[in-house]
Amino acid sequence: MGVDRKTVDRIAELSRLEFSEDEKVEITSDMNKMLDFVDQLIEIDTEGVEPLVYMLDEKTPMRKDEVVQDITQEQALKNAPLKDSDFIKVPKVIERD
Repeated sequence: MGVDRKTVDRIAELSRLEFSEDEKVEITSDMNKMLDFVDQLIEIDTEGVEPLVYMLDEKTPMRKDEVVQDITQEQALKNAPLKDSDFIKVPKVIERD
């Protein structure tokens, strides 16, 4: 399976990016090189090799998961640039065409 111009156009659309024609050619080439590398990895015999879960044998210290209320809602809203009676207002960040 290779990456073609149509795939690059679709990825650009989904990620809301715009590429020039030269960039599209370069991206197509780069993505195909990545897929070729992954194909090489598939050919490696990993029979009997244990999966690597952690890079180190050290154990991560665990702590108790306790809910702690550090600030009140009033304190949280105190410095908010925009707020409603009980909520912080934020600008809309996702727009659909």
